[in-house]
Amino acid sequence: MEANVYQTDGKVEKKITLPEVFSIAFNEDIVRRALLAEQSARYQPQGHYLLAGMDTSASYTGRYGTYRTQRHTGRPPRPRQRLAKGGSGDVRKIPSSVKGRRAHPHKVEKIIRERINRKEYAKALSIAVAATANAPMIKKSYAFQKEPFPVVVSNQIEKIARTKELTKVLGVLGFADDMERSHAPRTNDGTRRRSKKRYFRSTVLIIAKDAKSVEKAGRNIPGVDVLEVDRMNIGKLAPGARPRLTLWSEAALESVKDGIAKSTANYKQ
Repeated sequence: MEANVYQTDGKVEKKITLPEVFSIAFNEDIVRRALLAEQSARYQPQGHYLLAGMDTSASYTGRYGTYRTQRHTGRPPRPRQRLAKGGSGDVRKIPSSVKGRRAHPHKVEKIIRERINRKEYAKALSIAVAATANAPMIKKSYAFQKEPFPVVVSNQIEKIARTKELTKVLGVLGFADDMERSHAPRTNDGTRRRSKKRYFRSTVLIIAKDAKSVEKAGRNIPGVDVLEVDRMNIGKLAPGARPRLTLWSEAALESVKDGIAKSTANYKQ
């Protein structure tokens, strides 16, 4: 497989042979499993207050002739709130009572993380990298139509440090339509989302060997993400277990094999 190496002005500089990793067939099941493992690592354990619904003056007095018994009163013998002069109030301390505790609260010890073997994660990462060259799948989700895939740019892109310059380069290379689609964020309305958080559509992913400069230039462009080749992950390469429109620098493409190994080693199980 071959790919064109573009200059920052959009002209084809040369052609290169892609690494062997790009010949791996796409397997959505393995990629989705690794994606779920990454997402579950960000879950926060939930617990409950141990005295929830129990921090009250209610006391259970028994059923058979003891003090303050409720036999023959037409009310079920339940733990009730203690009132003045031996009276009994509302039912407390049971799940079915008003403001009572939960019947089955969250447990802190619950296992909420889905773990994955390192070899399997490395396989999924290799498949996600190879999927960036899968033209039919990428064209279904993005407006970018240039071929062949993946899109490779000379190492000049790693030296760009200004957002204005990076936006111009991406527009020249043909990403303008996809970037325009991410400029209109969506909000999820509802009582549980009153913060009106904005969600930008993911568009271009830039992978570089040294991303110190270009990362600063790309962080203010909606939908554009910048990653170093040594810090790749499934969530960026294949969100939703589908390949993403990816722009590679030539240096990152040459060291993609070492980048997969280092990214797998950095993954916390």
